[in-house]
This record gives sequence, C-alpha cells and structure tokens, in this order.
Amino acid sequence: MSWQSRRPLCRAMTTDGKNVTVVWRRRDGSTVSTTAAAGTSLLRVAHQYGIELEGACEGVCACSTCHVILPENVYKTLPDASEDEEDMLDQAFGLTPTSRLGCQVVLDPSLEGMTIVVPKATRNMAVDGYVAKPH
Repeated sequence: MSWQSRRPLCRAMTTDGKNVTVVWRRRDGSTVSTTAAAGTSLLRVAHQYGIELEGACEGVCACSTCHVILPENVYKTLPDASEDEEDMLDQAFGLTPTSRLGCQVVLDPSLEGMTIVVPKATRNMAVDGYVAKPH
C-alpha cells in the first residue's frame, strides 16, 4: 500500500452529526476536555485543540509520533490495528498493551468520555526536535 492511499482504518460506525467529548491527559499531567464530530481522527482533534500530539507524517500511518494510550475497555472495542499500524507502533516510545496511533482511531459515539493519555515523549525519526505544524 502506498503512503498516499493510507487512511484511518478505525472508521466510525455512524457519524449522524454527533459530537463526541473525550478527555486528554497531557504530558505534564494536566487534563483537557475536547469535543469534535464523530468521524474525526484523534490526531485531528489533538491538533484542533493544541494538544502536543505531533503527527509528523500528517496522519498517513507512516510514523509513530501520534502514539496515544487508550483505556483498556475502549481499546478492546476497536478493530484490530492494521499491519502498517503495528509496524509503526513498534517504533513508538513508551509502547503499552493499549497503544494505538491517533491518526488511525476515529471518534465514534461509543468513545464518549474516554480518557486518552499522551505519552511523555515521542520518537521522530525524520528530524530530532522537529515538530510538525497542523494544516
């Protein structure tokens, strides 16, 4: 699969114009509540709210800089990660059993109220210290 054809694999079951609220635990331990339309990737939500989730590959599942840690009960409800996502997660800093890429998890009403943990650090293989700017 080419990088141009990669898209989020955890599609929302329905969008119905519903908003989903999730809580983010930031690197410094603070929390922030966000609300976005169902069907929006976690990476895009993070960028909309200024949450420090890099996304160096711009959300095409070609890096691990949007690594997030999900609650176990939420993780178990998501479709399995693709082979591409698993390969990228292998490069993530602080990988856990409930780690996923934020570009691959899409808001769905069933995720309402979940808490997402942003890992303490990230590994950007492209340029050390580079921080991608959201579009």
